Amino acid sequence: MADWQELVRQRLSGLALGAAEKDEVQAELASHLEDACEALRAEGLPETDAVQRTLAQVPDWKDLQKKIVFAKQEGGLMQKRLQQLWIPGFLTLILSTFSLMTAQTCGFHAPIFWSGPRPILLYVPWLLSLPPLGALGAYLSSRAGGSLRTILLVSVFPVLALTTAFLLMFPIGLIIEKVTGNYNDFGFVATVLLKDGVGWLLLPSAALVAGGLLGQLFFSRRLNSRSAASH
Repeated sequence: MADWQELVRQRLSGLALGAAEKDEVQAELASHLEDACEALRAEGLPETDAVQRTLAQVPDWKDLQKKIVFAKQEGGLMQKRLQQLWIPGFLTLILSTFSLMTAQTCGFHAPIFWSGPRPILLYVPWLLSLPPLGALGAYLSSRAGGSLRTILLVSVFPVLALTTAFLLMFPIGLIIEKVTGNYNDFGFVATVLLKDGVGWLLLPSAALVAGGLLGQLFFSRRLNSRSAASH
């Protein structure tokens, strides 16, 4: 009876993974090969032939080692990006959008703070809600091990998404016009919003980034104090 655990362990001895992860991969592959061998034995093949045919399913063990390590590293990288960037970023975006909708629903209008050729409209309650949301995104990203660059991206994620949405209005408007043959205001609305970059983009970005930096500073100091206390 072939010892598949030992066979796989010998052939994957150079697997560049942690001990626990290495044992898991070897056990999983050994179980798969053992099942394949048992299937061949059930067809009437002698054990020696069944083992040889099963091992032949992996023609290059070194190449297999490289593919396993690459898959593990790629999977770990995607998991880190999800936890450090995408989940905190989209949460910050959703909460900031909800905050803006709430301000509008409650009847808060954007007063004009500059009446020149390009008036500045500011939703003050919305702007005041952005620093805590930026701090929340920074905290979630930092807790997942995000770098300072990632934390800043998370903090400013709502404005990046908003800018992208404004820019996408132009091609979407053109496509709708070509399909329906009717004029739409997508491009006009996007132009107006982008011209009011101070109220919709610049100040919200500053509020979110300020909250993110302050949140990162606060949580990093708190973590350092806890670490010092534990020692």
